[in-house]
Amino acid sequence: MDNLAHTLVGAALGRAVAGRDVPAAGWIGAVAGNAPDWAELVLRPGLWARPSGGEYLVYHRGITHSLLGAAVEIAALTGVVVLLLHLWARRAALPPPPWRWVAACVTATVASHLYLDWQGSYGLRPFLPWSAQWYYADWIAIVDPFFWLVPLVALAWGARRHWAPALVYVLALAGVAILVLWRYSDLVVWWVQVGTVVAAVIGMLGWGRHWFGVAGRRRAAGYGLVVLAAYVAANAAVSVPVKAQIRAAAIQRFGPDASWAALTILGRPFRWEAVSASPDSVAGQGWVVARHLDHRAVRAALLTSQGRAIAQFARFLTAAVDSSGGGVRVSLWDVRYHGPASGAAGWANVQVRLR
Repeated sequence: MDNLAHTLVGAALGRAVAGRDVPAAGWIGAVAGNAPDWAELVLRPGLWARPSGGEYLVYHRGITHSLLGAAVEIAALTGVVVLLLHLWARRAALPPPPWRWVAACVTATVASHLYLDWQGSYGLRPFLPWSAQWYYADWIAIVDPFFWLVPLVALAWGARRHWAPALVYVLALAGVAILVLWRYSDLVVWWVQVGTVVAAVIGMLGWGRHWFGVAGRRRAAGYGLVVLAAYVAANAAVSVPVKAQIRAAAIQRFGPDASWAALTILGRPFRWEAVSASPDSVAGQGWVVARHLDHRAVRAALLTSQGRAIAQFARFLTAAVDSSGGGVRVSLWDVRYHGPASGAAGWANVQVRLR
């Protein structure tokens, strides 16, 4: 999911797990909740500069998002946080927090990053470096406003009653409302927009009436996570019959060896886009795209570094060959991120020039 969701969920999870025993547990959770992403930048500086490039497709959600990578990140980050908290405790003449609660906080929040990424249609490769197999839950879209609103409200309820944190949370809620109600209003279904307004009103009401406060911040964070878990569970339950229907339609159209997916739709929870494929074509609702994977030039392009990059990333790999203007240009793209009208234009595509 997006990094704002990782930050807010990590902060709420850190506060719920270790808020009673570890100072700044929410801040630790926010940092650790993004650890697999910032670890990518440590290993590959500048990786995000070209998100459509071959290197990005190979290394994003790579070893840093695997179970092995998460274990290393948890151990390293726990050690750093324990050291910093010991130095702080010595300076403040206080006993240091138990390291096991620091480890629990970091472990839960780093693991949350892997879970949030797995639950969408982008996917995860948890068993790298031994297996490059992608896994997709196809439950929640890569950006979902409720993963901003629910933890944000829960964190606000546990904030100090002071103008500074109040201003931060009001600005954050206003930013989310602007994105949902105005900037991307054409993508967001009406009931999500209504839910955004309701969540903002409830958040401000609960803060003003002191429903939880600092003493109850751990409970507030826990309740927020329970609400999110129920929301995810509802999406997962609704997806079961939808996936069964899509799978049956794919087999009916392309035979028992057909591949298929129920792709999440941005801004429309509980709705999925059906995609099915054979070795020759990829089909959706009212459209079909030829794959051309058996073309001689395409096979040659797939042997290049860029071709291998998109091939290991794409869920529904498709190609086109252009021999006009001298030479041969092969376009390779993932149909997940390209409508039938856009062809190879857009994200998750590479262009390979052959002599």
